[in-house]
Amino acid sequence: MGLSVFVGAIAQGAIGFGMGLVAAPVITMLNPSVMPGAIQVVNFTLPLFTLAAEWRRVDWRGLGFAVLGRIPGSFLGGLVVVYVSTRALGVLVGAMVLIAVGLTAWAVAVPRNGWTLTGAGFVSGITGTATGIGGPPMGLVYQNAKGPQIRATLAMFFLLSAAQSLGILALLGKLPAQALTSGALLIPFLVVGFLASGPLRRFLDGGRVRGAILVLAGVSALSLIAQSTWG
Repeated sequence: MGLSVFVGAIAQGAIGFGMGLVAAPVITMLNPSVMPGAIQVVNFTLPLFTLAAEWRRVDWRGLGFAVLGRIPGSFLGGLVVVYVSTRALGVLVGAMVLIAVGLTAWAVAVPRNGWTLTGAGFVSGITGTATGIGGPPMGLVYQNAKGPQIRATLAMFFLLSAAQSLGILALLGKLPAQALTSGALLIPFLVVGFLASGPLRRFLDGGRVRGAILVLAGVSALSLIAQSTWG
């Protein structure tokens, strides 16, 4: 679990998202009883390090639209945790992300406006709360932004999102103390991974962020489908 958080912190520290992609399936496989609470503790902590360095680059207007969509999405995600099979949701969302990645790779632009940001926030709220993987929708919308702006904006979004998801899970009785303890024990691995992401961050900022986002979003979708299909 610690190794998966370490690798996820490297990915998210360099690109802007990826923690849920790497760590959520591994933690779910090894100790499903602490999910999704444990990954939300990690998701709340990691953005603090990114914002400490790049908070001035936050796109506050875009963030507002994304949070507007995220609020109802996270409540719906909480209901999914209680009443609906997350397997069906995971397959559906994973397929949607793959289609979006395919269209984008074929030069179909994803406009960044109030509608797309609100929609991305809504989908991220559902999948992030239910499965711990909420980065790809926001990453696709911001793929053409500069690296620092992507990381800072997504960091603030994930910070607020994780806090909201933790509150909803607690309200629904789906946040056991073991989940909080497990998440806290993973934080040292997170810190080391973020520190190790520095060289990769500088490499990707040289015009390579968009490609990295598409690859990571595609792998995330496949991971979500596999996790949902095989449990």
